[in-house]
Amino acid sequence: MRLDGVGRRYGARGPWVLRDVDLHLPRRSLVRVEGRNGSGKSTLLRLLAGIDAPSKGRVTGRPRTAYVPERFPDALPFTAAGYLTHLGRIHGLRGSEAARRAADWLERFGAGGHAGTPLAELSKGTSQKVAVSQALLAEPDLLVLDEAWTGLDPAARDTLDRAVAERVAEGGTVVFVDHDPRRLAGAADARYRVVGNRLDRLPDAAEAGLAEVRAPSGPQVTVEAELPGGAGRLAETTGLGDLPGRPVVTPGADGTTARLTVPAAHSDALLRALLTARPPWHVRAVAPVPQAPAASGPQGPPDGPTPDENRSP
Repeated sequence: MRLDGVGRRYGARGPWVLRDVDLHLPRRSLVRVEGRNGSGKSTLLRLLAGIDAPSKGRVTGRPRTAYVPERFPDALPFTAAGYLTHLGRIHGLRGSEAARRAADWLERFGAGGHAGTPLAELSKGTSQKVAVSQALLAEPDLLVLDEAWTGLDPAARDTLDRAVAERVAEGGTVVFVDHDPRRLAGAADARYRVVGNRLDRLPDAAEAGLAEVRAPSGPQVTVEAELPGGAGRLAETTGLGDLPGRPVVTPGADGTTARLTVPAAHSDALLRALLTARPPWHVRAVAPVPQAPAASGPQGPPDGPTPDENRSP
């Protein structure tokens, strides 16, 4: 998908919210958009999703798209399951398949008990789970998330992290805005910032000329696996750059295994990619990476008098 010279303003004489935006979104990529409140981030996401049309420029190659808006329209005459089934059918699913996926996603987000609840009676957090589910059940090629994590409980946020990783692993593109700078830290393939009605790409660590590209912070998981077909050298194995989470790959000493380390949110998607590869990887072990203890500052003598100080003169 491409945006070429795209601009957007509201009204023929309104100020430009965005101008001269050029953007290429490749398949199998995770893209983060940043910017201050009111900078135009949501306008950009609405253009990507096809909700708004550009005032100038061209948008080409938009794939099958699903969108989670910043505010969910909960005043609709549906139950949670009914709404999701209806949206699934709009996306082209058969009624029975739409209903099955609706139930699956509600359960996955811990909202299965609210399937029969009218949307207007749902809490804000449960409404947000429905909003996210409607986008994911269609398995879109482009998933656009505008503050989609806001209002979700920690377990649901982790579920959405994993769902994003799965979409990318399955060949989709995900574009997201989130106020938390730690959201999917280290996982994005590209980062952009909207400033002064322009869209600027932010350099990654390598492009910025840093001497070392560090592994992502936060919880991580290591997967130990045999290389496909028992390959003797890691260099002979293709597709490593496409693996979910962009794992840090450490070859095993015997030349037939590798250790892959990814952010914990991407571990499920990585395992799925390894096991469904052709030929498949043989997974030997999966383990969390121990977290280093927080630094406590320079080590000095304990508070209070030392043994020598306790002595009488």
